[in-house]
Amino acid sequence: MTLGFSVETLLSYARVSGPLRMGLVRLTEGEWLDPAPDLAERTAAFDAHPESVQILPDGEASARELAQFLGADSLELAARAHWEDFCLLTQIVPGKSYQLVAAAVGFPTDGHLSEKMGKPLHAVHEPIHGYAEQLSDGVERFMDKLQVGEIYGRTNMFVMPSADLRYMSSEPPERRYAHVTADKAGSSLFARCERETLRRLPETGAIVFTIGVYRTALENLSDEALARIASSVGALLDGEEARRGAPAYADALTIYAAARSRAQAA
Repeated sequence: MTLGFSVETLLSYARVSGPLRMGLVRLTEGEWLDPAPDLAERTAAFDAHPESVQILPDGEASARELAQFLGADSLELAARAHWEDFCLLTQIVPGKSYQLVAAAVGFPTDGHLSEKMGKPLHAVHEPIHGYAEQLSDGVERFMDKLQVGEIYGRTNMFVMPSADLRYMSSEPPERRYAHVTADKAGSSLFARCERETLRRLPETGAIVFTIGVYRTALENLSDEALARIASSVGALLDGEEARRGAPAYADALTIYAAARSRAQAA
């Protein structure tokens, strides 16, 4: 079983409705990182946004260890040489929550790294509706038990109004999705999947959390994948739909998916 490295394959593992869940898949070493990264995109992102790399004093040792593990001289160079963003989490106080102590994030999704540094996991995930109640304790237990050599992966899915790798819009959803209509939804709406993995470093014991972003226009997806995305409309938790801007594109997506389904059946 593997997550793959494309929207089409990742969608099969993404939660699109119901309660929050980790949805973890065991990965092999060869499935950890993308074997064919677009390094030009990575270079452009880090060149334009030097604030994308931040390391706290408590994260210096784990940042060095990860860089050496990946054959790089620094955390930034490691991130520039791979498709994935890297976040390092350590349990500074035994028995307490893991905290974000170092990160290289070239392709953020509506989140400023400076606002997350040093915070415990539950605070990092605070904008996600239902995380504290449904997932926080389970995530902490999983991380406590994660062994060196084990690699796990999971997927998030978002419907976006652009294919931007750095998605940092400050506009309200109705403006972001204003150009989306039912007849053009296939080319103006994009499925954005975050391929996330977790593993523990052997020396510092820090947990490496990676995020690889994959996106494509809905018109490029199979009918099965499109139907899965369309099923997310109206099925997310209260508050989460609004956070993701779903009301602004829901009608267009539903009509587009239904029309494509009818055309396929004809």
